[in-house]
Amino acid sequence: MIPETILVFFSHNQEALWLTTLLVDLAGTVILYRLFGKAGLQVAIATAIILANLQGPKLTVIFGMQTSLGVIFYSSIFFATDVLSENYGRAEANKAVRMGFAVSVIVLVMLSLALLYLPSDRPETAVFSANIHNAFATIVDYTPRFVFGSLLAYYVSQSFDVWAFHKIKKITGERWLWLRNNLSTMSSQLLDTVIYSLVAWWGIVELKTALALGAAKYIFKILIAMIDTVFIYWAKKTYLQSHPAKADANW
Repeated sequence: MIPETILVFFSHNQEALWLTTLLVDLAGTVILYRLFGKAGLQVAIATAIILANLQGPKLTVIFGMQTSLGVIFYSSIFFATDVLSENYGRAEANKAVRMGFAVSVIVLVMLSLALLYLPSDRPETAVFSANIHNAFATIVDYTPRFVFGSLLAYYVSQSFDVWAFHKIKKITGERWLWLRNNLSTMSSQLLDTVIYSLVAWWGIVELKTALALGAAKYIFKILIAMIDTVFIYWAKKTYLQSHPAKADANW
């Protein structure tokens, strides 16, 4: 599917691959918004949740730090809720948070049910079926602590993100979109990281180690929050183009 030259380039330039993946993910969110409006952002959140659940366990090393692919897709959820907060208000953003939580529960339940199906034992497909089943089980066989920690961290941090965004906007008015976007995302991502690290790892590893595991992820989350500033202004421009009466706001 991917040309050999691109495969070779990215295999030797993982940081470039990370940045490319992030830009494609954020641009995809804005494109969905441009095409489908508010519903596009809701679809983007659901898509990011599914991708984060499926690719979260995949670990890699970027800039010398170990991280998971789930960080990229999970962070884009905060971006989408900030766009909803900015353009449609707190109620719509909180609605999206609840929708995202429901999607998370449904995805986890359905993936868990899928694991209960035994692989085919037909001679012509038995080996292939067993290999696929084992690979699938490796990806989606979540522990109860992971499930609880993931859901708790998502709901608390996303709700805080919406609250913080509007708290800052109440102070700054229509000005300084970059400030409320970055401060709300960075603070809520810190909350998300701490909750998940404590629930998922504390008791399995030492507290210091649990927090260290989350620290590397938080560094990437800060980088993503800064990079997505360009995209939130793109999203704001999209909104103003479709609502010309509000185009004179000081944003």
